[in-house]
Amino acid sequence: MLGKDDEIRILQSIGELIRHLRESKEMSQHDLSIEADIPKNQIGRIERAEINTTVITLHKIASALNVDVASLVNPHSNQT
Repeated sequence: MLGKDDEIRILQSIGELIRHLRESKEMSQHDLSIEADIPKNQIGRIERAEINTTVITLHKIASALNVDVASLVNPHSNQT
C-alpha cells in the first residue's frame, strides 16, 4: 500500500518528467495546453504535483509530447 509520501513522490516524478519533455521540445505550457486540449493552469498544476490528474489527461499530454503514456508513469521504460 502506498503512503502519502509515496503518492507525492510519484506525482512529483510525473510532473518533472512532463516539464522536462515539454522544455526539451521547446514548448511552453501554453503550447502544450493547446496541443493537449487542456487548460494551461492544469498543465502547471500537474508539473508542480499539485493535482493527481486522470489517465485520460496523461494520455492527451503524452500524445501532444509524442511519447507513449507509459513513459510518463514509468520513466525507465525507455520510450521517451
